[in-house]
Amino acid sequence: MASARLTRLVYVLYIGTFLSFLYLPLLVVALLAFNANPMPAFPWKGFTLGWFGEVFRDPLMMGAIGNSVLVGLGVVALSVPIGVAAAFLLVRYDFVGKGALYALVLSPLITPGVILGVSMLIFFSDLGLQTGLGTTVLGQSSFIISFVLLIVSARLQKFDPALEEAAQDLGATPLRAVWRITLPFLRPAIVAAGAVAFLLSFDNFNTTLFLIGNSATLPIQVYSAVRLGLSPKINAVSVVFILLTVSLGLLVEFLRREERRPASRPEEMLPWATAGPVPVPAPAAAAPSSPHDR
Repeated sequence: MASARLTRLVYVLYIGTFLSFLYLPLLVVALLAFNANPMPAFPWKGFTLGWFGEVFRDPLMMGAIGNSVLVGLGVVALSVPIGVAAAFLLVRYDFVGKGALYALVLSPLITPGVILGVSMLIFFSDLGLQTGLGTTVLGQSSFIISFVLLIVSARLQKFDPALEEAAQDLGATPLRAVWRITLPFLRPAIVAAGAVAFLLSFDNFNTTLFLIGNSATLPIQVYSAVRLGLSPKINAVSVVFILLTVSLGLLVEFLRREERRPASRPEEMLPWATAGPVPVPAPAAAAPSSPHDR
């Protein structure tokens, strides 16, 4: 009994220490973002929203936020279609070298961001491309595609191909069957992959640092501002980013729960099944039987 209590106490202390180490810095940053003290430190000198106003009045910070949004949207637009297509290729088809291709597609996940950024910088320089938002989108997409592939392929592996076959038996073309049956089934995973891709892009620092050129995204701008000295504006920006992260995380969790919910109505899996009766040709007149038919 005593040993069980001691084990439980150690477990609770360990979990409490871990959660405190993980979330206490975020709580301190959030509190200081609303502190009227011009120095980003305690003691508490009153509640204020002025530091958020300072952020929105800072042209450099707002420009960095705009660049982060543009790069994030570009990464989503590029990585999601490619990741979905790669998921179809690697899940639906068997071919020589499939395992090697799968490992190659996932290799950016284990490649350090600094190495990836330097490699992409050398590659774009050899091609004569000027660094900027475009090269940043391409560089980030090179590894974010792997995350999209993992998310979508996990959902696609749960799909029953018999549903597509049933749609084709009812007259749908293969492309229409994929469009009306498979893609709606994958929609939660695709939206979740897009949210994860945007968040990874918005938060990326290592690769972006080498490819952004003279521009700056939000992580780069915050890094430059911190080098010049701490400011309550940094805390305000951190709170905005935390809220964005939490919002997208909740969206991904909601979509994950939707993935687990089974279809309760036939039209959820076959949207066109209730559109109307399927015309069935009249049966041909029965021909007289002959000994050769038996």
